[in-house]
Amino acid sequence: MKIISTGQTQWQNKHQIFTEDIKAMYIAGNDADMDALDSYNDATTALQKMIGDAKQSGMPFRSLGAGWSWTKIATANNGTMLDTKQLNTTLSLTAASVNKAYNGDIKKLIFAQCGNGVWELSKELRPKALSLKTSGASNGQTIVGAMSTSAHGSSIDVGAIPDYVIGMHIITSPDKHIWLERKSAPVVTTSFIKKLNTTLVQDDALFNAALVSFGSFGFIHGVLLETDDLFLMETYMRRMPYDDTLKALMATLDFSNATLPCGNERPFHFSVTINPYDLDKGAYVSTFYKRPYRDDYIRPVANAAGVGPGDDAPCFIGNLTAAIPALVPVLVNKLLADAFQPYEKQFGTLGEIFNNTTLHGKLLSAAIGIPLNQVSRVTELLFEINKSDGPFVGLFAYRFIKKCKATLGFQRFDATCILELDAAYSDATKSFYTAVWNRLDQEQIPFTFHWGKMNELNFDRISRMYGKDADAWIAARNKLLAPDNFKVFTNPLLTEWGLDKVI
Repeated sequence: MKIISTGQTQWQNKHQIFTEDIKAMYIAGNDADMDALDSYNDATTALQKMIGDAKQSGMPFRSLGAGWSWTKIATANNGTMLDTKQLNTTLSLTAASVNKAYNGDIKKLIFAQCGNGVWELSKELRPKALSLKTSGASNGQTIVGAMSTSAHGSSIDVGAIPDYVIGMHIITSPDKHIWLERKSAPVVTTSFIKKLNTTLVQDDALFNAALVSFGSFGFIHGVLLETDDLFLMETYMRRMPYDDTLKALMATLDFSNATLPCGNERPFHFSVTINPYDLDKGAYVSTFYKRPYRDDYIRPVANAAGVGPGDDAPCFIGNLTAAIPALVPVLVNKLLADAFQPYEKQFGTLGEIFNNTTLHGKLLSAAIGIPLNQVSRVTELLFEINKSDGPFVGLFAYRFIKKCKATLGFQRFDATCILELDAAYSDATKSFYTAVWNRLDQEQIPFTFHWGKMNELNFDRISRMYGKDADAWIAARNKLLAPDNFKVFTNPLLTEWGLDKVI
């Protein structure tokens, strides 16, 4: 593995909302003179050495994906950070590498090294007539970074990104690395394990905990993904009255009597965006329908503001700035008039529709998971809080995802509504967020935070959100890591959350 020192002693996240002091930043890359498997194994050895050096110096070691998170989840305060984006090898599996008990399609399996971007995987899979099962609206994250923070997907019935990961290669110390999969769903053979020179561990609880582990279970070097046949989405965005009919759809996901663009057909993707300053004209309702792939479709196009069908608010809301309260409705309405323009029947693959890899301006983003039966009540509270603690310089957006299998997946409810609050970067936005979290607590409405977005967490709050699963996660980390390896995979945020306990 090639390792380049950048000389950096500070690091700033992609959204430019914080700067972290660090000891060193390195960029890692595979050795181009080796074949894919040999270079991957060579990287494993080099990574173990880096972990050993960090351990010996008493410093934390953190792998950096795309730096997409708003929280300091990927940072190593006064430690070593490793940019992994060039570690982007992929491998296909042969029948000899796949357990006979595996009941999926071997041709749809892909082994991806940690630095692969979501967009890169979509690009690689397309010539093979394959697709990722789902992705977020922004696909600039690395696959392991998106998985490790429980990035939510874009389909109401598929789940989040961790839900199509079925195996993980994790470096847990300078002298140990493992292949981790569920005992209830074995995937690989002894032959595959030998190719990686690793050790097989089959443990459901350990696997589910490691899926969303923020880099604190070790260095996740590679993941095995289940993909889907390449497909198209038929996409629409319309303005619809925010009335009892729409509220019922949002509270039940029962489309049997819906009057959406494709009638009562259950959509692949369903989302609603509310502008609190223009509600009389209705909400923006996006419905995407899954279709068999064909090549003779007109590729999707962005509107005049450069916003495409799958783009979410962070693509454009950074153009907003803090303003005199009286001017907020005017500014938000003007921005939306340019950026959020309804469209009809645009087609595209998952990678084409959800294709944003860039950001425009400084902004804050928070996302919480709530049960469907609380969506209408929470929306009412948002309107109230906007009057008492606003005005909020942003939008209220809702996506709908099935429950995540990961122990700390924030898509915790059987059907989870992801409420996204994207807004201008300001102290006023942060204060609005705090008012929302406190009001939800006061109203005893269950909710969870997106780990990689703005949140206010401590162990008491995590325990209320996750119950015994929080303790199970800590127990799994203690089972996987030896006590003397804890420090190297712990950062200040993990300590702040109270998830660094040694038991």
